[in-house]
Amino acid sequence: MDRAAFDEQYRKRLEILSTTNISDALDKVGVKGAVIGIRPVFGTPKVVGRAVTIKITAAGMTPSKHHLGTEAIASAERGDIIAIDNKGDMQNNCWGEILSCAAKMKGVSAVVIDGAARDVDICQELGFPIFARAVVPITARGRIMQEDFNCLIRLGNVQVRPGDIIVADVNGAVIIPPEKIDEVLEEAEKIMAKEEAMKKDILAGLDILEVDEKYKYEQMLKK
Repeated sequence: MDRAAFDEQYRKRLEILSTTNISDALDKVGVKGAVIGIRPVFGTPKVVGRAVTIKITAAGMTPSKHHLGTEAIASAERGDIIAIDNKGDMQNNCWGEILSCAAKMKGVSAVVIDGAARDVDICQELGFPIFARAVVPITARGRIMQEDFNCLIRLGNVQVRPGDIIVADVNGAVIIPPEKIDEVLEEAEKIMAKEEAMKKDILAGLDILEVDEKYKYEQMLKK
């Protein structure tokens, strides 16, 4: 799906939904898409975008051809999200100030890292959202390097391909395959509407047991 089609058809609808709505919808349609343990490292808005992927490996005798992240940023389009597979490594940084600066200038929405970042104070000043598992001070040089970019990766237990849709907020991150986006959006919007109706009834004074029975909340995700 190209950027224009995504922005026109889906971006605004996704921006209304929380990752919890989308996670429930993914469960409903049978897609594994919720990434556990990756959260914003400072207060950031919800972000939505198509994935540009990076895979990290250990540094060693085979040298890196480019500084990690630079090719991915160069290939990204406005609104995309950089997704980095560093295998959950919370010891070694794979994103920092210079990459955030370059990504922001390119119009990238955020970076989502299965691993650690650094320079997060400067990145916060830049206004570039970072979602990661940890924050560390050390450089990546001599420790890790980019293995590949715009390739198949893994975030947590979720497969991520270039062009998959990422939504991330304070609750975490979810991945939506473009092939399933219409189905997922339809279910997520139904779930959000039902939960809003439930809250309205509760705030109007209805007993929680009455509300639960009225909306069949326990059965909401059954197919």
